[in-house]
Amino acid sequence: MTTALITGSTSGIGSAFARRLGADGHSLVLVARDTARLREQATELHDRHGVEVEVLTADLATDAGIDAVVARLGDRTHPVDLLINNAGFGNKGRYLDVPMADELRMLKVHCEAVLRLTSAASEAMRERGRGGVVNVASVAAFVPRGTYGASKAWIVQFTQGAAKDLAGTGVRLMVLCPGFTRTEFHERAGMGTGNIPGWMWLDADKVVAAGLADLARGKSLSIPDPRYKTLLGLAKLAPRPLLGTITSRTGRKYGPQ
Repeated sequence: MTTALITGSTSGIGSAFARRLGADGHSLVLVARDTARLREQATELHDRHGVEVEVLTADLATDAGIDAVVARLGDRTHPVDLLINNAGFGNKGRYLDVPMADELRMLKVHCEAVLRLTSAASEAMRERGRGGVVNVASVAAFVPRGTYGASKAWIVQFTQGAAKDLAGTGVRLMVLCPGFTRTEFHERAGMGTGNIPGWMWLDADKVVAAGLADLARGKSLSIPDPRYKTLLGLAKLAPRPLLGTITSRTGRKYGPQ
């Protein structure tokens, strides 16, 4: 029986990963900040799929939280075969409108935690000659649009570079870059979504299914929908200054309200 560890497991894409991997028969390690929600989720998944479910309460915006998950990933007696680095959040407001403490907290979760957890998991997996890591980023990584996009761009570059370095070891790394997905993400950030066109929304379960299929194919980058693949293809053709202007205007129209 293989074991998957999922950060940010209690909502959104993380919850969709937990449902799918539990249904596929994986034992689960669920990581989030809310112990009560974790236990409720663990009971539901165990009762529904008959899999073993472990809960780990950790805030990845803190050193203690990161250390706790690193320790679990380094446990050789109960190895983790698949790591899903999904935890993340957005800040409402433009650059300089967001408190610096909130910006640094975002970088802690999106960059430092991803680096440390990926490294801990990959080291243990390389020793066994097998394993996988999925780091959840965003299509925002490919356009010049604020600290959120910049942190997700770091995840993309880091994951693809590390994937090349680990080629041939049996450890697969992939970055998953969805577009707007129906989750609690925007509500938690206090962002309005009424101005986002319906065609831009993705389903979390379908995002996860496409991502896992791309991981099985050995891809290091997954953009899990043809609509966003087309949009990003067009974005690559636009001059960088023009792209910055377009994304700034689009962000004001379809971004946080």
